[in-house]
Amino acid sequence: MTEAERIQPGDAIHIGPPLTVDRYGPAARANHWVTAASLILLAISGLALFTPSLFFLTDFFGGGQNTRMLHPWFGIVLFVSFFVFFFQLWRANLWTRTDFVWLSRIGDLIAGHEERLPELEKYNAGQKFVFWAMSGLILILIVSGVIIWDQYFADATAIGTKRIAILAHSVAAVLIICVFILHVYAGIWTRGTLRAMTRGSVTGGWAWRHHRKWLRKLAGQHRVGPAE
Repeated sequence: MTEAERIQPGDAIHIGPPLTVDRYGPAARANHWVTAASLILLAISGLALFTPSLFFLTDFFGGGQNTRMLHPWFGIVLFVSFFVFFFQLWRANLWTRTDFVWLSRIGDLIAGHEERLPELEKYNAGQKFVFWAMSGLILILIVSGVIIWDQYFADATAIGTKRIAILAHSVAAVLIICVFILHVYAGIWTRGTLRAMTRGSVTGGWAWRHHRKWLRKLAGQHRVGPAE
């Protein structure tokens, strides 16, 4: 894969002051927030259906019947919105040797010694893990969810298959909630990251500190736009 294929079309440097770097366009940001919202709604409605102790969460959706009806459709929205995002970003999330070096020095990251880490492209190994974990878990959720969606597919599979699907669906749901919490925590913990998904850009200092190789490639490919 060429270096150019790892750079998204909208990524560009804007000479300041202050210097900023475009990271996500309006469509990508809207898609991200639709994905996040649908995942949150899925988690709440799914937990409400999972155990009687959380059944009170169905009040957010107008009761148990509405929750049972809406939950699969939230899943459809999540699947479509995430995989629109997936086909835009999968190249930039391919693993490289640098990712293994970054992982081996994770202690330096936690201790705040980022100067000891290798120069990174647009995503670090942690972000790539979240991306691929989400991709796999959403596929498991959509396939198992369709199998147990009795309103439309009650007669399509045997009872034994449905039981396996329910188990797979439940395990994948717990795991994706954990991955989502990790993703949110990392976004808050790394100062300046949320700006990328709210304003679409990051500061030049943030890009230099966290994704220096990506910034160098943008400059090397003359991805420089007018000052904002």
